[in-house]
Amino acid sequence: MNHSINNIPLELKVIIEPETVDFICKSKRNKPLRSSFFTIIFGLAWLGFTSIFFFAFFGPLLKNEEVNFTSNDIPVTASMDNLEPLLLPAIVIGVFILLGIGMFVWGVAQFFQKGSYFVGTPTRFIQFRKGIATTTDWEQFSGNIQIRNKPTLGSIELQLRTGKMQHRKNQTDKYIPDVIYMTEIENVLAIEKKCRIRIKENDPTPASVS
Repeated sequence: MNHSINNIPLELKVIIEPETVDFICKSKRNKPLRSSFFTIIFGLAWLGFTSIFFFAFFGPLLKNEEVNFTSNDIPVTASMDNLEPLLLPAIVIGVFILLGIGMFVWGVAQFFQKGSYFVGTPTRFIQFRKGIATTTDWEQFSGNIQIRNKPTLGSIELQLRTGKMQHRKNQTDKYIPDVIYMTEIENVLAIEKKCRIRIKENDPTPASVS
């Protein structure tokens, strides 16, 4: 929702003053829903994939049967009375299972994370969440903006000039810019317009805005 400077956290108010304010808003979520869903689904898929190996190695043990496999071209037999040959596979599979659980838990945590305060001033863009303020000068934005406008709440994605190269197999490397998400906020169009103006004012050769 939109906020005035009089009903925001005192710490944020101190950071803003004595600057004038273009906009103040608070997002409902910290990350877009699609990001949370992707992490949750990927975590579940990872767990499903690793479970195949888990049951391949340990399934027979649950039936009190032997597990036969080769290690360095040497036949190995493991059983409930001889679990030592399965120690290394258990560690490797356990690590992969923990990774899957970690991704799933992180996705669920993202889903319930509360949003941030966002403040625009003539000189900078401020994000404030859990007592921590992150300030970005307008010149650090590339000018590429994506909007998702809905009847009540919408979202804005502001791309930065910073980012990283993504190495892709059998394809050319792809540059992935850093993005600041303003998720589920009011007055999306007005806030986007003000952001675009400030970015242009601080960039003599602005990028295109989508």
